[in-house]
Amino acid sequence: MINFQDINIKLHSLVIFRNLLKDKVIKRLMELISCNDEDTMEQVSRYSAFASALLEESDNLTDYILNRVLEDENVYILKCAEGLKVSEEIEESLRYELKVLEEVSQLTAMQLRISINYAGFLASWNTSSVDFTSIYKDRIKHISTYGYGIFAKYHIFMIKDLDIIPVKYPDNIRISQLQGYESERKIVVDNTLALLKGKPAANVLLRGDAGTGKSSTVKAIANEFKDMGLRLIEVTKRQLRDMPAIMDRLSRNPLKFILFIDDLSFAKDDDDFAALKAILEGSVSTKANNVVIYATSNRRHLVKESFSDRKGDDIHINDTIQELLSLSDRFGLSVTFTKPDKKQYLEIVYGLADQYEVKLSAEELELEAERFALRHNGRSPRVARQFVEYLKSKEA
Repeated sequence: MINFQDINIKLHSLVIFRNLLKDKVIKRLMELISCNDEDTMEQVSRYSAFASALLEESDNLTDYILNRVLEDENVYILKCAEGLKVSEEIEESLRYELKVLEEVSQLTAMQLRISINYAGFLASWNTSSVDFTSIYKDRIKHISTYGYGIFAKYHIFMIKDLDIIPVKYPDNIRISQLQGYESERKIVVDNTLALLKGKPAANVLLRGDAGTGKSSTVKAIANEFKDMGLRLIEVTKRQLRDMPAIMDRLSRNPLKFILFIDDLSFAKDDDDFAALKAILEGSVSTKANNVVIYATSNRRHLVKESFSDRKGDDIHINDTIQELLSLSDRFGLSVTFTKPDKKQYLEIVYGLADQYEVKLSAEELELEAERFALRHNGRSPRVARQFVEYLKSKEA
């Protein structure tokens, strides 16, 4: 018979994986195995609370605990990520704790029910035979691809109060779904691949007309290369002043990151202008070799200039204007997306119609696509996709 008190003590002795004791499922399990054997009602209640918490996430206890282990951010994995030497004492603790967690992950419903004096139905779950140590060591070996902590589970993030928060349900668009602009997109893809290979990579400005697929290109690239160790963090303009701190944190991470600023523009007296300028110029405090900035803008120049900006007493007014307007030049790469002409627009429509398997003749498709564009502010990839999705929604 399994000694539940011994298992409970072992769990309480965890050091490297101590964060796991806060996990909802593991917490419910510890409450169950520490329950008084003479209180059947409390045993059934705690058993069911544990089963409920587990089955909300997985029907396999082994898989669940293994995933929590692989996603945990702890002293061991942080040292490995930074290439620091790990002491034998920490290595010894790791080996012990992985064995403990593997043992816990093998607990079956039958084993936990045996001490409960209740003949009625109790929920069950699956377990698997898995070597936690070999899997964890393999994860460490490929940490620059898998990552750790939240970066092991998610690949798209946002910033909130200087914390990096996962986006649990991101846009899952892929490069193969994007039509047209192959040469423009290739520039961004090649730059991203350079980053992933540890080669010099540039900050990129994707600029041009609205609806031409600039943002979709960046998101599709993040989705395409997530299994190669790429992560994307969405940053708002108001968070630019926080970016040095974020980049400093990311610089010690073995993964590669895109800091993505969507729809970027400034007024001439915008305080955030200086923050972005400092980052793009690569001051010591903001330089990270595993991080690039990708920004999109619907403007040719990132700084809005009005006629009144040209007036004033400043003898260096022209220099000031040029300083503002040249911000876009500080990006290493600038890729322009222009509105498609009729031929390009229809090629995009045909490609999307094939993807969506729209049943319409080429003549009808062309005629309806042009009519749709006239009613929706002209031709663009976004309008083409809206048109094809509209047609698909009308099919029986």
